[in-house]
Amino acid sequence: MTTVSPTSAAATSATTPDAMKQLSGNFSTFLTLLTTQLKNQDPTSPMDSNAFTQQLVMYSQVEQQIDTNSNLKTLIGQGTSNAAAVTTGYLGKKVSILNGNAALTSGAASWTYNLEAAAATNQISVTDSNGKLVYTGAGETTAGNHTFSWNGKDNNGNQLADGAYTLNVAATGAAGGTVTSSVASAGVVSQIDLTGSTPKLVIGSMEVNLSDVAAVAN
Repeated sequence: MTTVSPTSAAATSATTPDAMKQLSGNFSTFLTLLTTQLKNQDPTSPMDSNAFTQQLVMYSQVEQQIDTNSNLKTLIGQGTSNAAAVTTGYLGKKVSILNGNAALTSGAASWTYNLEAAAATNQISVTDSNGKLVYTGAGETTAGNHTFSWNGKDNNGNQLADGAYTLNVAATGAAGGTVTSSVASAGVVSQIDLTGSTPKLVIGSMEVNLSDVAAVAN
């Protein structure tokens, strides 16, 4: 699903010409009225030029602002296109993610977590995309890297829907202090979602921000 929304591009192309057209029409009317006034003014009491000079300056400033907005929109559009082009390079690549999320796909999800030191107790928990707790269990307590594979079932044995889930690790040391931990996951990018303001990688049914990617492998 490599998709692009045409809405913003269409709005940009329509808004700027309409604004310029309206400004041009108003300016033409202003010049017509000004010329008529000058032709019919009392020679013994000529019009004060300050008023229409200020209006001419205002028209010029509005025109410059419209041009500036148009140029900014063009630059934004070019930046989005460049980001999209770069992002498509992730297709088919295996990426490592450090935000604790993993994709549950066909009843399977996997994480790795690291304990900085040995723990006396360790409880791991899984939450869904809404932050709802769906699973808790005992985790490993030795220092170093560990793998947790989940079958997508909650503590009552109910199979949960595919999607993004987050693993949380709460390890406690013998003295009662918290043991520092980190969580990572990996998956293959199957699609790129370009419908939002920034491109996102799609792994299974989970979307990932580029800022959450720690490593990329073939």
